[in-house]
Amino acid sequence: MKDIPRSALVLGFAGLLPFLWGAVTVLLPDLGMQWMTRLGGRFIGPYIQIAYGTVILAFMAGVLWGFATRATGRLAAIGYALSVLPALWAFFMVGGGAVTAAVNLATGFAGLLLLDWFFWNAGLAPRWWMALRLPLTLVVVLCLLPVIL
Repeated sequence: MKDIPRSALVLGFAGLLPFLWGAVTVLLPDLGMQWMTRLGGRFIGPYIQIAYGTVILAFMAGVLWGFATRATGRLAAIGYALSVLPALWAFFMVGGGAVTAAVNLATGFAGLLLLDWFFWNAGLAPRWWMALRLPLTLVVVLCLLPVIL
């Protein structure tokens, strides 16, 4: 982790806050109810995780698109095609109730990690990329488990 730029590390881990908050308010429903009156239902429990997770999958598609711009020829074409998958996954698969959405989000983030590895292995992502993406993905999936289970 020492090779990861500090700003990327801080912003990456700060980006976990909505997932962590959602998990806490699922595991402690009284806390969730207390905050629902202050923030509204959209900002607690699975609802914040689903909305934010959908946005992050689309954002990460853009990041992967940026990596694809570093490639040429057939690898570039493959990279561009793969880079849109997280956004398409979020658009078509996230919905149908909290549990289904959480399962599909967890699956989407696991698939994103495979795409991260593809771009990293092809030398298109920074050398520190997987050292950042692996723990972030692990925390996201673990935070979705209380909704799934």
